Amino acid sequence: MAVGHKAMIHSFEKDDIFIKLMEMGCVPGELVKVIQVAPLGDPISISVSGYNLSLRLNEANSIFIEEVVA
Repeated sequence: MAVGHKAMIHSFEKDDIFIKLMEMGCVPGELVKVIQVAPLGDPISISVSGYNLSLRLNEANSIFIEEVVA
């Protein structure tokens, strides 16, 4: 997703990181917005549950989303 785009969390890959993501507010049904992408594309910063969260691309790629059309 590009900076400024919004999406809703649908589900996760069942790997080691998904519990950690859920503890940080990344839960199904929650709206996320891409805030910033590092110059080389990794990490990215998203807004979720009222705060900003930085994720590595491999962590972000384990989140399945549905893009929200404005």
